Amino acid sequence: MKQKNKKILINTIIILLILGIMIWIAIDEYEIFQIEEKDNSNMQTELLNSNINKVNEELKNNTDAQFENKQNSQIRENVEKKESIIQRYKGYLISSKLEIPSINLQTYVLQEYSEQSLNISVTKFFGPNANEIGNLCIAGHNFKKDNMFYNLRKVKIGDKLYITDNKYGKKEYQIYSLFKVLPEDVSCLDQETGGKRIVTLITCTTDSKERIIAKAEEV
Repeated sequence: MKQKNKKILINTIIILLILGIMIWIAIDEYEIFQIEEKDNSNMQTELLNSNINKVNEELKNNTDAQFENKQNSQIRENVEKKESIIQRYKGYLISSKLEIPSINLQTYVLQEYSEQSLNISVTKFFGPNANEIGNLCIAGHNFKKDNMFYNLRKVKIGDKLYITDNKYGKKEYQIYSLFKVLPEDVSCLDQETGGKRIVTLITCTTDSKERIIAKAEEV
């Protein structure tokens, strides 16, 4: 009987040991699983963050590329718009080129104002250089010649004119005022323009008793 009880005790101890070992193995595997799960989670998070950073970098690169392309396009457009003009016309230094499509006028504006130069072409009479801030006043005879102001009396408010020079290129202006003054009235030469670019065209009436004035501002 004693031997039988001893045998049962030994078997019970062995079973408890086996159960203890199995429980220990199960706990160890669970801990390993938890560690692997955590590692996998960290890897997924790092991968997601990496993908987000790549997308943000690509968006930034694309935005920078688009901005650069836009800038290059604007530079090309400005270069294409910028025209150059010759330096002299019939021995006289040129200030700019004047175009008024509505009266089919294309003429060089001479830099020097004198009786002699007025017989050659229209000239800068007063004010800043071409296409600069201020009131550029251009005078010309009403001679019936292609490069003179013979048809200036035909322009209308709203007509466009263009001034081209070698520094600023070609700028567009629109006529906003037309009137006549006596020769001694010089109010049209006023340089208070409020920071605007103004062009004032001046010529004589047919009887030379008055001056025809056409004023335009930059569009």
